[in-house]
Amino acid sequence: MRFLRTLRLDNSDLQVFPKAAAPGEWAVPGSFAFADSDPQTLTGKEKLAFKSGWLGTESFGRATLVEVVEIDEADFFQVVERLAQHFVEVYGAPGLTAALPAARAEADDALGLSDHKLHSLLAIEREPGPAGLTERVRVIRPERAADHARIWEIEPD
Repeated sequence: MRFLRTLRLDNSDLQVFPKAAAPGEWAVPGSFAFADSDPQTLTGKEKLAFKSGWLGTESFGRATLVEVVEIDEADFFQVVERLAQHFVEVYGAPGLTAALPAARAEADDALGLSDHKLHSLLAIEREPGPAGLTERVRVIRPERAADHARIWEIEPD
């Protein structure tokens, strides 16, 4: 199955987000992090995280871009478990059992966004609207032949 993985083409994420996700983390939209925020009052790095940040599921930092890649079932379920633990530790969910359905829904949202050609890049845009939060995802598809070299690589920090 396909899923999202953070990608860093340059060091800008380190400058624009409160915490940058490491390259190569499994990622979800992460809009839930702004559920109790008033987007109109966000400033600086928090505002940029709201407007354009994907959420890495290891560091829980943000990334501007994600790449569509293959994920195996074991890694997918680790993503769900890490998200559930995060909901308990950071958002006060009463326990893992209560947090697992919400974590699975967030991971399923990422699965739904991953229905693109492998190695496509995705960028997210969020804005407040009259009916709540509006999200748009832009897709940057690789146009090269399958046997050509990739033009980006994940570099460790």
